[in-house]
Amino acid sequence: QVQLVESGGGSVQAGGSLRLSCAASEPTFSSYAMGWFRQAPGKEREFVASISWSGDYTIYANSVKDRFTISRDNAKNTVYLQMNSLKPEDTAVYYCAARRPWERIETMARLYDYWGQGTQVTVSS
Repeated sequence: QVQLVESGGGSVQAGGSLRLSCAASEPTFSSYAMGWFRQAPGKEREFVASISWSGDYTIYANSVKDRFTISRDNAKNTVYLQMNSLKPEDTAVYYCAARRPWERIETMARLYDYWGQGTQVTVSS
């Protein structure tokens, strides 16, 4: 059972930056495609970004492209989400998720098998 722990959330003004981290307990972390999702109050969970197990491939939601960057450090069992030029509409609980080993990156939440507890990001105008 993979355990994922997010950190780095907080409150920031519009235009600011935050970096989220997601640490995995699994020593074979390097075989997992990872994703970030978010859920705002009253809305469904939505895809933000995903990165392949090797780190060679990434996908972004159109709403965050060119502002957010997903990356990973397999030596540290950690995936990151660098968020720049934050907007109030980015306010949500952010979740990291992992697929089973060697699966490709995906944008659909239902295809991810392991989830963290989430970290709150609040962007004020």
